[in-house]
Amino acid sequence: MLSHRQAIDRLRLAFGGPTGHRTLHAKGRFYTGTFTATPEATALCRAGHLDGRPHGITVRWSNAAGKQRADSKPDIRGMAVKFRLDDGSATDLLGQTSPRFPTDDPEVFVAMTEASEKPLTLPLFLATHPGVLPTLLASLRAGAVGSPASYAEVTFYPIHAYGWLDTEGRRTWVRYTFRATATKADRLSGEFTGPDRLFEEMAARLARGPVTHEVWVQVAGEGHDPHRATSVWKGARELLAGRIEVTAPLDGPEGGPMSSTPTVFDPGRMVDGIELSDDPILRYRPGAYTESVARRTTS
Repeated sequence: MLSHRQAIDRLRLAFGGPTGHRTLHAKGRFYTGTFTATPEATALCRAGHLDGRPHGITVRWSNAAGKQRADSKPDIRGMAVKFRLDDGSATDLLGQTSPRFPTDDPEVFVAMTEASEKPLTLPLFLATHPGVLPTLLASLRAGAVGSPASYAEVTFYPIHAYGWLDTEGRRTWVRYTFRATATKADRLSGEFTGPDRLFEEMAARLARGPVTHEVWVQVAGEGHDPHRATSVWKGARELLAGRIEVTAPLDGPEGGPMSSTPTVFDPGRMVDGIELSDDPILRYRPGAYTESVARRTTS
């Protein structure tokens, strides 16, 4: 299997991104707010942040590229959320605008990312990796790669399944969606056209009031595979699990791009009451993030 060092080497080379920044999602900004779970979620999961009380969160909205592109450029967008518990621990979810991950093989993902940065090589990649086509088509239908008017209007998909354990230890496999509640009718009257227009728009929007995303989960049923990021859960039951309310920008939580204490969002960081699946992409990501963080803090 592709080592974490090799993966980060190849991704950084593909983008030629700035030293000291994230390998992917290099451009982003931080925000603060709260998350409050619904009674339905509390009944299914004993995790501390799902107890129905408001819990502090840190949110990072970002562009997926490994370099600082203008916000007008088409790109997949990200919404990472760190949920903070009363005991000081935290758990993370990382959403993206694509509703499914393109592959269950980390090396194929790296190769696809490399090919996407060299348009002349992309047709050859697709011809030799036809298995990624269904997910790419699903992403196109969902408008995953675009230039939205606002992060507030975008729905994000954390991709992986997680096991929720209730107070009796019974497990329920779930997949999350951060569903936008803002619409065109909510848009601000001014225009935002600069290279950082999404962040400028968000600052102006938050000056007006909070931005909300509803947290929905699909509940796995018979025949639904929680151990593959590419699996489709047709007919899965959905329930509203809670609400994310972003209230204000959070200036410089990392203390600069070369900070020795970066804010890391890790989809493998769990707390009591939540379990990881055996999804190979999910299991691979923490090691890749550790390698990427090491580059950011020692370059």
